[in-house]
Amino acid sequence: MPHLPRPPLPAARISDETHRVTTFELFFDLVFVFAFTQVTGFMVHEHSFLGVLQGMVILVLLWWSWAPFSWLANQAHVDEGLMRFGLSAVMVAAFIAALAIPEAFEDLDGGLHGPMVLALAYSAVRILHLVLYVYASGNDRPLRRQIAKLTFTAVLGAALVVTGALLGGTAQTWFWLAGMVLDTGLTFLISWHGNWRIHSAAHWTERYALVVILALGESIVSIGVGASELPVSVPVLTGAAAGICLSIGLWWLYFDVTAVAAEHRFAALRGSTRSSAAVVAYTYLHLPLVAGIVLTALGVEDVLAHVEEGKGLSSLGVFALFGGPALYLLGTAAFWRRMGGGWKKWRLGTAALLLALVAAGPPLTSLAALLLVTALVAGLVTVESLLYREVRHRVRGAQAAGPGGDQTR
Repeated sequence: MPHLPRPPLPAARISDETHRVTTFELFFDLVFVFAFTQVTGFMVHEHSFLGVLQGMVILVLLWWSWAPFSWLANQAHVDEGLMRFGLSAVMVAAFIAALAIPEAFEDLDGGLHGPMVLALAYSAVRILHLVLYVYASGNDRPLRRQIAKLTFTAVLGAALVVTGALLGGTAQTWFWLAGMVLDTGLTFLISWHGNWRIHSAAHWTERYALVVILALGESIVSIGVGASELPVSVPVLTGAAAGICLSIGLWWLYFDVTAVAAEHRFAALRGSTRSSAAVVAYTYLHLPLVAGIVLTALGVEDVLAHVEEGKGLSSLGVFALFGGPALYLLGTAAFWRRMGGGWKKWRLGTAALLLALVAAGPPLTSLAALLLVTALVAGLVTVESLLYREVRHRVRGAQAAGPGGDQTR
């Protein structure tokens, strides 16, 4: 019987400017909602500055498991054919990594070695991304060369993470930190002016807006879980309400105008200028936004844990409650600056005030501290809304007409 040649794999469907976020991508992101919740829970359990450092390392690891797939999903339709099966495998690996987060730095008795499970699951996510990206690149040789460069940084980062899991103890923290710093740092150097492709501006900006929403949703879940474990009382309800209002304020500062105006500016970019903005403004400068939200959730949970006692926050609680929103404000200011706008001076000033409060450690009860942070964020929202109301109407009016034009704030 003659040997018949195997039919070639069906090519991935390349995206174009009309491509938008699919329901499968939203489904994919749900794994990371759970993972963000696990990070907050990890830091609450550890309740130390070392635990916060370790939690932030895990968060970067998760971000570096999510962000590369925003590029992949913009390159090709990930809800079709082999791409869908590939991302389904990534979801399984990412969920396994999330399950191992409570044991990320201290393996519990019985079962598998928690740190190694997380390290291997992360490595699997990175390998699957590279394989799928090569498949999605088709005959685009410059893009394939860029992926080849990325392979070196991904293997180096994963190797350090696996080595850290093998060593354990203090060495693990530093190996994982080094792995994330080298992977993200070297990737930035090879990607800033690289041959990456952003086929759809609308898909890209919506993808990152959604991850901010998911992080805010995780913070609300964390507040709800913390409050639900306590008897219902006026202090608990007041603290929970203030925490929700704080989340609303953070949402407002990004989504009311900044994200909309940035989307218009991003849509007007082309070629390497667009990909460079995608690297810096979105892939890198959105990480401080997510980290700020997670830290804020940690601070609010710390408030709720002591709200009935009428005591002040610990130094860790003060750091998270005031430092989380400060990091978020600095992130949004840097994001807008990179997108061609001016520095948001009111945000920088409010962030400086919050950081000063971190240093001072004000003698307030935990509830009073939460109310103060919420008031500062609400005041910032009010001031910006009044100062820039005309620009706000113009930007949001242009949103209904579709991307285009030079929107400033």
